[in-house]
Amino acid sequence: MPNLLVEIGNTALKAAWAEGKTLGKTFRYQGEKTLDFILSITEKEKPKVLTLVSVRPITADEEARLRQECAHLVILDSAHPDYLKFYDFPEYLTYDRACSLLAVRYLYKGKACTVFDFGTTLTIDFMDAGGNYGGGNISVGCRTRFKSLSRYSKSLPLVNTPLSFPRRGRALQESIESGVISGIMFEIEGYIRQEPDNVVVFTGGDAVYFAKRMKYSVFVVSNLVLLGLALITDDYVEKSLI
Repeated sequence: MPNLLVEIGNTALKAAWAEGKTLGKTFRYQGEKTLDFILSITEKEKPKVLTLVSVRPITADEEARLRQECAHLVILDSAHPDYLKFYDFPEYLTYDRACSLLAVRYLYKGKACTVFDFGTTLTIDFMDAGGNYGGGNISVGCRTRFKSLSRYSKSLPLVNTPLSFPRRGRALQESIESGVISGIMFEIEGYIRQEPDNVVVFTGGDAVYFAKRMKYSVFVVSNLVLLGLALITDDYVEKSLI
């Protein structure tokens, strides 16, 4: 019986079936009816373990309903902090971020890493070759920057992420495009220069977009959070169910 992994983020839900540490079929959903979407997956097949990480707390009613859909339920959110304490991450890290770093520790064992996660926020995290967390920063994500310029500056329009942009804008839209994208690029390059020998890992919705524009060697890894959930689930099965 496979396990079901669910990541509820700021803008979307991602899910995947998994056998041990191996991810299978993946799903994506954008909307407010996250519970209904999860139930639509489990309607066809019940998982042995359903492991869920969420940026918002799971309500008691949601938890009770999810327990009906699986043999074992593992929740990682602010109301269920116990599972991540075994992995030596600081308590202030969000649970999805910790899952992502756990996956990086597994994929790049023995190597120091700098991890960029491009989403609603841009997070930058550092890990040494021993897998120890070395701290990190939180910045503003790409789309969030465009939206903020439009929202807080009455004279500026909302601009979409461009396919290409000039080094220097010659018109209003070009100036916004180049300013936002170039600013993020300078930010990324500055962090990479701090630890030039680190493996650089990109993940998140805009990872490919920025990787294509980098002069540095980077690894783009999709579904890092789901892989981290698979690792946690596998540990849970070994330690708690056997």
